[in-house]
Amino acid sequence: MANPKFTREDALSFHMHPTPGKFEIQATVPMTTQRDLSLAYSPGVAIPCEEIARNPEVAYDYTNKGNLVAVVSNGTAVLGLGNLGALGAKPVMEGKSVLFKRFADVNSIDIELDTEDVDAFCQAVKLMSPTFGGINLEDIKAPECFIIEQRLKEQCDIPVFHDDQHGTAVICAAGLLNALYLSGKRMEDVRIVLNGAGAAGIACIELLKRMGARHENCIVCDTKGVIWQGRTEGMNQWKSGHAINTDLRTLAEAMDGADVFLGVSVKGAVTSEMIESMASDPVIFAMANPDPEITPEDAHAVRSDAIVATGRSDYPNQVNNVLGFPYLFRGALDIHARAINDDMKIACANALAELARENVPDEVAMAYGRKLSFGRDYIIPTPFDPRLIHRVPTAVAKAGMETGVARRPIVDMEAYELALKSRMDPTASILRSINARARAAQSRMIFAEGDDSRVLRAAVSYQQNGFGKSLVIGREADVRKRLEAEGLGDAVDELEIVNAANTDHLNTYKEFLYQRLQRSGFDATDIHRLAARDRHVFASLMLAHDHGDALVTGATRKAAHVLSLINHVFDARAEHGAVGVTALLHRGRIVLVADTLVHEWPDDHDLAHIAKQGAKVARS
Repeated sequence: MANPKFTREDALSFHMHPTPGKFEIQATVPMTTQRDLSLAYSPGVAIPCEEIARNPEVAYDYTNKGNLVAVVSNGTAVLGLGNLGALGAKPVMEGKSVLFKRFADVNSIDIELDTEDVDAFCQAVKLMSPTFGGINLEDIKAPECFIIEQRLKEQCDIPVFHDDQHGTAVICAAGLLNALYLSGKRMEDVRIVLNGAGAAGIACIELLKRMGARHENCIVCDTKGVIWQGRTEGMNQWKSGHAINTDLRTLAEAMDGADVFLGVSVKGAVTSEMIESMASDPVIFAMANPDPEITPEDAHAVRSDAIVATGRSDYPNQVNNVLGFPYLFRGALDIHARAINDDMKIACANALAELARENVPDEVAMAYGRKLSFGRDYIIPTPFDPRLIHRVPTAVAKAGMETGVARRPIVDMEAYELALKSRMDPTASILRSINARARAAQSRMIFAEGDDSRVLRAAVSYQQNGFGKSLVIGREADVRKRLEAEGLGDAVDELEIVNAANTDHLNTYKEFLYQRLQRSGFDATDIHRLAARDRHVFASLMLAHDHGDALVTGATRKAAHVLSLINHVFDARAEHGAVGVTALLHRGRIVLVADTLVHEWPDDHDLAHIAKQGAKVARS
């Protein structure tokens, strides 16, 4: 997806209209009558207050604490803009808050603290922490960010998470897992070079070491070069923890023979010569913003075997924190976690990596205007993948429960996952009901247009979701070729592919069709052509002979044309009482529209019949 183009005026107008800022607070309870006011405030509010005073844990039940995160900053390291101060950082923090809401339905409030004093900052956050279910620290310069996060983790009994550190680390780890998978390498074997020993860089290398990378295989560099044991210039306790015994002194020397480069530094920090010197199938995560250490074009110019990721959306493999922090907090909040620990971060990274290896939904491909499938240009899921909301928080919550940070463990994880699906999509509960009925029916579904990629993906999805058996009309070689092009080559063996020219039932179908059409001007040659060569007619014949339970067709041709072909086999005309019904799912409702297909000019009797038949469909 290319970077959207906008002007300075566009950005200012966006933040000013329709109201200044990016979000507002809305009541979730009725506030229309005197009784409502009495319950929401005095005197009714006294009752939950007393309950919470007796047992603080029920604050999660009677207040919004359990779904409320504070985004806290002092504005000392705002994006790539530097120290803008507390108020200058507010648009960024508001933006962070709406991302929490948009992607994980987490309510969030931005809080800008006008201080660079670590003690004052920590005291302020600690004192307000009972209000929230979690604290997201943002845009605080190093090394103060390390001190602040560690101190608040010790002082607060809710998750405290510095996204600039750990959010980047989690997404980096997810992408690296898949990059190593594609290159046939293992985390514990690869030599990793990190350039940039600030908050994000230190967090990245620490998480990778927790996931199996060996300390002696990880070389950390900063503006002074390699961090080696015994170096004193520009050092601090966080850098010292990653010093190794080596004679290497420069980034160029460290890059020679390295398997992985991780960059959280500045534009142009890496040269083509450095990339050229790396090991086979090098993994290059050039994550500097707004411009990477080296562009993918320059990296691929010298190493066509490289797997490259950046922090930008106009290149493949964007390391985007929005894939992490909303879902980490969603999972943590839902178990009333005391912390977000390393195991929860690793669970998040693993869930993201696994998701990228799966078939990508059509709506994601449509949003990005191109086909996406697991490979060197797609190792990290996209932010608009609808599966993120129910896959990642589930993994995070499980890890939190297994490591003992959950106050209220989830008993039924399957129900929790279903609830997450419904949380972001009101139609999900309706689809679940439909899906449950489909799984119970186990119908044999005939997919007539086996030469269409969309139909094939639907057929694979139908069968893999356990709805029943997919019967695909087409030549096996053609179907296999198209599925392989979609990254679904393994699914060929699961589907039942029916070739009209080879079926044992063809003569039976032809005889049936001849009996229906012989007095309508169709001779034996016409019948053979229809039965053996027209996919819509052949699929209808399968259905008529109980060789399938339902038929999906009309993806490649207009409905009227397809219906005319189906009518060679069935009596689906208006005069025979047929009615076409279109079902629309919109904001949690099913809207049935009839007749959109069969009747062109219905009279009053037809309209009554359409209403009656449509009602039957609605009741079913």
